[in-house]
Amino acid sequence: MPFDWDYLIGLASVKDFWSASLLVAWLSVLTWTIGVVTGFFVALARTSGPFWLRQLSGTYIWFFRSLPLLVLLIFVYNLPQLVPGLRPVLSNPFWAGLIALVISETAYIAEIHRGGLLSIDRGQHEAAHALGIRAFGKYRQIIVPQAFRVALPTLGNQFITIVKLTSLVSVISLAEILLVGQRLYTRNFLVIETLVAVSVYYVLIVTLFTWALSWLERHMDVTRRLTAEQVVPARLERKAAATTARKIGTEVVVALHKIRKAFGEKVVLNDISLEVRSGEVVSIIGPSGSGKTTLIRTINALQDIDAGSIRFHGAEWISAEAGYHLAPSFHADVVHLGMVFQSFNLFPHKTVLDNVLMAPRYHQMGKEAELRQKAEAYLEKVGMAAHAAKYPHQLSGGQKQRVAIARALAMEPKVILFDEPTSALDPELVGEVLQVIENLASEGMTMIIVTHEMRFATRISDRIVMMEEGKMVANVTAEELAEAPAEARIRQFMTQSEDHG
Repeated sequence: MPFDWDYLIGLASVKDFWSASLLVAWLSVLTWTIGVVTGFFVALARTSGPFWLRQLSGTYIWFFRSLPLLVLLIFVYNLPQLVPGLRPVLSNPFWAGLIALVISETAYIAEIHRGGLLSIDRGQHEAAHALGIRAFGKYRQIIVPQAFRVALPTLGNQFITIVKLTSLVSVISLAEILLVGQRLYTRNFLVIETLVAVSVYYVLIVTLFTWALSWLERHMDVTRRLTAEQVVPARLERKAAATTARKIGTEVVVALHKIRKAFGEKVVLNDISLEVRSGEVVSIIGPSGSGKTTLIRTINALQDIDAGSIRFHGAEWISAEAGYHLAPSFHADVVHLGMVFQSFNLFPHKTVLDNVLMAPRYHQMGKEAELRQKAEAYLEKVGMAAHAAKYPHQLSGGQKQRVAIARALAMEPKVILFDEPTSALDPELVGEVLQVIENLASEGMTMIIVTHEMRFATRISDRIVMMEEGKMVANVTAEELAEAPAEARIRQFMTQSEDHG
């Protein structure tokens, strides 16, 4: 029997096929959209929720990925036999099919989202914490845009799967494309020609939506964008030190009292007490694994403590005396405690200017024009004004770190914590970051700096603290260090570090 080309071409004008195609497209879009939203919350519950919620979401995913969609469709469509009140909704094949598809696809999409969430570097969460951005704002502005971008190719593939799965809804008499084709070839017996037409309609739907999803993927991928033009006039990067305005006050702004922290049997902080006064620059040095970074991270609760307490500007801040807890004002006041991370932790999906603006906008620290002007001024301060419209991937390591400093300054903090700000930089880029920090010190900014740059620490610090095996083995002023004997442990360590440098 010859292939009937005239019949196949004629099917292009069959109204029922076009109506069914629109129905399939609408059903697929609704299923995908609802599944993306519900799947995200299931994934979030599985990755960040309490134990019982993680177990519940895991069970949901396991069960509905195991259950064949065909079985679920028939069950949902016939559910009014057990619950008559559902008849007005579930007696409609479209709504019954949509509900069954959403229930099933949510389980698959949740795992796609979980992969996206797990791909986000922990530093993004820590940067949000340091900027005082709470959970909802963190996920809405920082985590979800990045995780969705990572998951989008797989989510697009899942949409194609959904389009094809809609053919199963014909078992509950929904007039989708396959059912229209079946009704035709049962009358004329032209099975092959009719199925070719059915395939063409499915391919057309998939092609159109694949193009749309590809456009969205390209739009969200900032790494494909050309180097942005600067949004403010270019200025020479300022290297000269600012006019000295340093004056160490008597007020103790940060006070650590008998801090202890252990990971299993390893004690990384052992009975550490330290006071930092207003305007003072304190450098924390010591060999790798001595507890330097752990110590500085306890100050803004990026690391909990097992014992001791921390006070900030004279008020209770963090305590472990009756179980670990934060002061009620912690989340409101953490904005006054800036932090610059070793690995920058810039938000890759936002421009340099938007990185600096994010926290002031979130905390509503002023009107948009005022905040923008201040952000540009801070970028100018660190020599990055000409790069305001670029994205982090378009910057060198030293430039990224200077943007991170500007982001911390934009919150107008009372104290800035630096966690080895130059350790991730190439040697030729270290100087530009150290110059910015030195300028801040000369302006009177209170700073606590974890560093391995011994010459820099000696030059800039009012006090140097040395850590070793979780203990504070030295806490000396610059004058006391200069007068210390050569055999003193801190002098030996600094000399050895300078020789290796």
